[in-house]
Amino acid sequence: MRAFAVTPIHLPPEEIRRRQDRYDRLAPPGLRIELRDVGAAAPTSLDTGDAVRASEREVAAVLATAGTDFDLAFPDCVLDPAVPDTVSETALPVHGLLKLSATHLAGKGIRFGAVVRNEAIAAEFDQRIADYGLGAHYAGSRVLDLPFSAIADTEVWNKALGAAVRDLAEQGATAVINGCSAVDVEPADLPARIVDPTELALRVLAVEEA
Repeated sequence: MRAFAVTPIHLPPEEIRRRQDRYDRLAPPGLRIELRDVGAAAPTSLDTGDAVRASEREVAAVLATAGTDFDLAFPDCVLDPAVPDTVSETALPVHGLLKLSATHLAGKGIRFGAVVRNEAIAAEFDQRIADYGLGAHYAGSRVLDLPFSAIADTEVWNKALGAAVRDLAEQGATAVINGCSAVDVEPADLPARIVDPTELALRVLAVEEA
């Protein structure tokens, strides 16, 4: 099974390689993922609502070019940019990493929260959860207030999780979605488990498509 993935933002070649290597590690047996950059017309980070909307437009345009050499497609982003608008408009089934992972948690009766990098991402994440009808299972999001560079810096990102995860656990969350699809989650002694949405979504996807 071959999957076409597109980045939500325009990235340098070294970051594309890092993310591709991450997909190669995480992909279950039988699933091969090819990651492509969205292109120079897209924003280089998601720091504002306007950037989120621009990302959606560019991701939708690239998804439409995926062609029939693949079995499915998805954006390389936990915000599922363009997913609601392209599901019925592309030649391939289009999936969302957030929809797959959050729906799986909710289906198991797990109350979950999320940690995200900035306020713009928090607003979009919260709206996606509401759009998916999962609000009853959602403890909300907490902003880590990290720079874009922290996405590729596992140590910096994971060190920032503590207070946010403890706060969500106090709201009843037993799982916390790590609100970036490209961050490696490290084991930690926290009151709620950290969920890598990419790893979980790929496992769910492999089962659904089998």
